[in-house]
Amino acid sequence: MMNSNTDSSVSTSVHVLVVEDDAAQCELIASILRSQHYTVSTAQSAEAAMVLLKQDGTIDVVLSDWKLGSLTGMDVLKFARKQNPLVGFAITTAYGTISHAVAAMEAGADDYLSKPFQRQTLLMCINKVQKAHAMRLQNNQLNAQLSEQGQLVDLVGNAPCMQRVYERIKRISTTNATVLITGESGTGKELAARALHELSLRNSAPFIAVNCGAIPEALAEAELFGAKKGAFTGAHQDKSGLLLSADTGTLFLDEIGELSLNSQTKLLRFLQEGTLTPVGAVDDVKVDVRVIAATHRDLQDMIARNEFREDLFYRLNVIPIEMPSLRERIEDIPTLVQFFTKKFSMQHGLAPFKLSKAALKAILSYKWPGNVRELSNRVERLVLLGDENALIDELQNSDAKRQDRFELASFKLPKNGINWDKFERQCLEQAMHMCQGNKTKAAALLGMSYKTFVYRLQKYTID
Repeated sequence: MMNSNTDSSVSTSVHVLVVEDDAAQCELIASILRSQHYTVSTAQSAEAAMVLLKQDGTIDVVLSDWKLGSLTGMDVLKFARKQNPLVGFAITTAYGTISHAVAAMEAGADDYLSKPFQRQTLLMCINKVQKAHAMRLQNNQLNAQLSEQGQLVDLVGNAPCMQRVYERIKRISTTNATVLITGESGTGKELAARALHELSLRNSAPFIAVNCGAIPEALAEAELFGAKKGAFTGAHQDKSGLLLSADTGTLFLDEIGELSLNSQTKLLRFLQEGTLTPVGAVDDVKVDVRVIAATHRDLQDMIARNEFREDLFYRLNVIPIEMPSLRERIEDIPTLVQFFTKKFSMQHGLAPFKLSKAALKAILSYKWPGNVRELSNRVERLVLLGDENALIDELQNSDAKRQDRFELASFKLPKNGINWDKFERQCLEQAMHMCQGNKTKAAALLGMSYKTFVYRLQKYTID
């Protein structure tokens, strides 16, 4: 038997489902709850309760007896949790069967009542369970908001290494601590910086991103700190620097390793004192800016070569965040593909694109030297062109070219041997020449890590 009763005068009240096989007891409990303006539904069997829970998504709290014919309140609890994990749940047990109550609490019930119980005890129990339900609902909403904010900045993935990144971002986002984000190109360093800003108390203020490598050295100081009219040739009016433009917000300095030593000195002073002096000015200007820096270079190696200030490194590296390469989070690739497919389909007004197993296999087999940025570009091209075969061929050919750069099987050691040091030096020099002095690309060309490559350059004094 199943009956649904609603107090129409209180449509927004908490909805309680009472599960009790004793009809008189069931109606008594329901009448007490209605008198306190609860919306009440009743069920006199576990099966009837399950039907109601499946059909009615508005139930907030369940109060269930333990003994319900061939089933028990534990069965109702398990079904309720599966149907709606947020629902509040209390169980009633006969005197002397406290073990049932303990088992229910261990299985996820929020409270229990021992029969017989008083009216006030019943209401206190329902109130407690209602608060537990409200707390779960609030936490769920907050997690959903955080998830949406993460989606806004395209930070996607559930790999353990990414979970550590998320945890650190959430932990430090509301502070003003300076952050240094490291990682290979294309791993999402700017996305992490934007997430820090979006989750911070500064999110209504500007987020300004600047690539330090793209600023001409002669103009870097004016770009960052501003300049007064007439301070240098071409300064026809006062110029607000990027730091001042980001006042009360966040300044993201990408590729901080490309900043000149002179600009590094002025940035260090700003971080220490919170003031800056525009070029050509006399008076200091107080600015409230959170600085987040990023680089794919080894700053400590640059310090050893006197290319980066050690004191600035420690000022920036208050909180380090290392973005993992895509090779370290292969399990995230299907999720990322799905995310980018949906994103670019909506962005370009195209129908959703479903990837075939062959295409997904090719994507999972590829090494992704360009990391998430390369994956994003490939998926966008696939969404626009719709040619999976072209994608598969491109990925397979790219991998094949990398593998065939220098096959050991095609190399034969001369009978009189070789001068290994000379051979290695020539390989290093040719790689640097082919990559126009870019150590990161040259290291990748030789299949070395950046640190190993730099060490070998130092070994042979190659500049």
